[in-house]
Amino acid sequence: MLDDSFSAVDTETEKNILSNLKQLNKDIGFLIISHRISTIKDCDEILVLDEGRIIERGTDETLMQQQGKYYEIALQQRLEDEIKEKLS
Repeated sequence: MLDDSFSAVDTETEKNILSNLKQLNKDIGFLIISHRISTIKDCDEILVLDEGRIIERGTDETLMQQQGKYYEIALQQRLEDEIKEKLS
């Protein structure tokens, strides 16, 4: 279980760690808890919680199509990333 373990690293480091984990442990499942969409977008199944209750469930693609809470968070985080890039 990885409980928001990527919150302190940049997105490039996060991508490298996740890629290495996938290669090393192809037959092992992971439970990843994260507020960062980029951390979980490639997971087989994503559960979106609100006040401890599952409010959405699916893949990144299906959740984005539903345009619910996951979609809102993803758009907000993408906008924040774009702003950070422009300011640096």
